[in-house]
Amino acid sequence: MNTPDARSIQLEQNLAAVRDRIRRAAGNAEPTLIVVTKFHPAEDVLRLRRLGVADVGENRDQEAAAKAADVADAALRWHFIGQLQSNKARSVAQYAHSVHSIDRASLVGALGRAVAAQQDLDGRNALECFIQVDLSESAPEAPTAQGSGTRATAARGGAAPSEVPALAELIASTPGLRLAGVMAVAPLGAAPEPAFELLAGVSARVVADHPEAAAISAGMSHDLEAAIHAGATHLRVGSDILGPRPAVG
Repeated sequence: MNTPDARSIQLEQNLAAVRDRIRRAAGNAEPTLIVVTKFHPAEDVLRLRRLGVADVGENRDQEAAAKAADVADAALRWHFIGQLQSNKARSVAQYAHSVHSIDRASLVGALGRAVAAQQDLDGRNALECFIQVDLSESAPEAPTAQGSGTRATAARGGAAPSEVPALAELIASTPGLRLAGVMAVAPLGAAPEPAFELLAGVSARVVADHPEAAAISAGMSHDLEAAIHAGATHLRVGSDILGPRPAVG
């Protein structure tokens, strides 16, 4: 029997603490926990697998592709959660279970073509697709650093809520793609509750047209409780499990 190393023990403790927070906030309907492993080595992904983690998230294709090759675990679900350039679609289609950051029609087209080509090669499953929603309209304006005038609280990327229905229809009609739902990051510098309430409303409009697309990807280390209370089905937690970004040198 192998004795766990210090890093495995640390991850086990951190993971248990986060899962306890989720249970207390969610009750019996626990969301899917995606452990965000960006900047951390493939060895940590292997440790997480031994601790029962089935879903990991990455936001850079080069790093994600390399880790997926190193880990080589067909049962592990890789979630791409960062901004994605269309020219990376073919690479992402080789390893990703889902993409959480679809924000424009051109990316839908690129992913559809890439997944179709990959299905011809290995018969991969349809790619789960989340539309990233810009929630900046939910946040109040904040004073500028100079104290004069106002500026919108920093946006975190995504399609405007008004653009979501058309994107949803495009994804749903593209072979090889499966519309899963919506995703968002709460605006910087503002309480997350109004943002997640807006996201829940956007989700409801999507579900009205696409009942199968009920997933809501929201909530990170600092705001997972607020996301759960707003109906999140997928949480993306990194630092509270893996700790600070490792030093490079």
